[in-house]
Amino acid sequence: MKSLNHVHRVVERRNTIPILSNVLLKADGQNLDMKATDLDLEITEATPASVEQAGATTVPAHLLYDIVRKLPDGSEVLLATSTDGGSMTVQSGRSKFSLQCLPESDFPDLTAGTFTHSFKLKATDLKMLIDRTQFAISTEETRYYLNGIFFHTIESKGDLKLRAVATDGHRLARADVDAPAGSEGMPGIIIPRKTVGELQKLVDNPEAVVTVEVSDAKIRMTIGSIVLTSKLIDGTFPDYQRVIPTGNDKEMRVDCTTFAQAVDRVSTISSERGRAVKLA
Repeated sequence: MKSLNHVHRVVERRNTIPILSNVLLKADGQNLDMKATDLDLEITEATPASVEQAGATTVPAHLLYDIVRKLPDGSEVLLATSTDGGSMTVQSGRSKFSLQCLPESDFPDLTAGTFTHSFKLKATDLKMLIDRTQFAISTEETRYYLNGIFFHTIESKGDLKLRAVATDGHRLARADVDAPAGSEGMPGIIIPRKTVGELQKLVDNPEAVVTVEVSDAKIRMTIGSIVLTSKLIDGTFPDYQRVIPTGNDKEMRVDCTTFAQAVDRVSTISSERGRAVKLA
């Protein structure tokens, strides 16, 4: 159920290409591999299964998820395809469903190609970089190069840092962690908004380690049995350092929670248009 939840989110509710509405199920050995894609983002996850006969097919992702989601907790699900491969039976207890299948050969493969850089990152570090910058991602489609988070390595105060930056032209968020071994010299990459959203949900285990592989056009992240592959935004992120003021002679240190609560209270009467709060 958890694995199906991870992969089905990639599938758009409305698709002009029927196969993109489906999830690929591949049974082999002791595992059931599930894969879903929207041609820009692909998620694969393996889950343990008792396989009587190896095979592969594709079925409607959201329909299968809704069926499994509504079964009692801990239910065992039996999946069986018809002899002609045109349908698949989903059976659990007294519940039985028949879903139409499309052939595995029609399912697109987001060919990863070769990656120039590979490194490992703590899930907590990746989550922190995303959490601190995601809110500033632009939703304006005309400035497509701002529709994601810009990841790159940069030297700061004598140390090499892995930095995440996002901006919508009005606000800018920046966060750093120590650059992991292997990230040196990696190209600056812009990870799309949808990929960032899926990543944020996948790094929920603080003990996990994420293997990151990067090329100029794609990124692949492996978290346990989950493999996420995504195209990158093909564009140049603006020189954000030029807009950050330097030589600031006034510095204020405040408790984050207290400050957030104070801003929240006064913003109650701020205008809907500007939502401005004055600090004095």
